[in-house]
Amino acid sequence: MVIAIDGPAGAGKSTVARAVAGELGFTYLDSGAMYRCVALAALWDGVDVDDGEALGELAERLEIDFDGPRVLLGGRDVSGEIRTPEVSGAASHVSVHPRVRAALVERQRHLIETADYVAEGRDIGTVVSPDSPLKIFLTASDEERARRRAGETGEDVKAVLEAQRQRDARDTEREHGALRAAEDAVALDTTGLGLDEVVARIVALARERGLV
Repeated sequence: MVIAIDGPAGAGKSTVARAVAGELGFTYLDSGAMYRCVALAALWDGVDVDDGEALGELAERLEIDFDGPRVLLGGRDVSGEIRTPEVSGAASHVSVHPRVRAALVERQRHLIETADYVAEGRDIGTVVSPDSPLKIFLTASDEERARRRAGETGEDVKAVLEAQRQRDARDTEREHGALRAAEDAVALDTTGLGLDEVVARIVALARERGLV
C-alpha cells in the first residue's frame, strides 16, 4: 500500500513524505531520487540526456537502492551527488523519456507491492499507483518554492526561480508522466505552513481513512 505525495519541485514533498513515513511507521520512497540516479549515471558515462533510447538502456540496468536516508547507485552512496544543480537539471531532461519512465515506474510498483510506503514524486498518484487510498498534491507559491531550493543549494533565488519555471514547463507539458493532480487527490498548499502542521494534516487524513 502506498500514500502518494505528488507536486512540483520545491513544494516540500521529500521533507514531508519522509516525516509522514516516520510518523506512520511506513517506508519512505523518493521516486525523484531514482531519476536523479539515472541522470548522474548518464553524466558519469557521457550519455546524452536527450537520447531517450540510450538513457532507457542505462535505466534498465542500473542498481538503485535505498538504505534509510541513503540513496545507493551500484552500491555507492550518492545521496549528496544527486542533489547538485547539474544533476537536478539533467534529471529534468532524463525524466521526459518514455523508456526511462517505464523502467523506473516498474521498479516503483514492485517496491510498493512489498510493503507500506509513503512515496513522493510527480506521477505517483496518477501513473505509478492510481489506486492509492490517499493521494496528496502539495503546492506552494513560486517564490516560496524558489527560496526553499536556494536555501538547499546556495544558489541565487532569482536564478533558481527562472530555472524552476523552465522545469515546471517541462514537467507539465511532457507527453509521458506529466505533472498534474489526480482527480481524487487532496490539494495542500504548504506556503507559510510549518512542517509539523503539514505532516499532522496528512497523518490525520491517513487515520480518517483507516490506513493506520
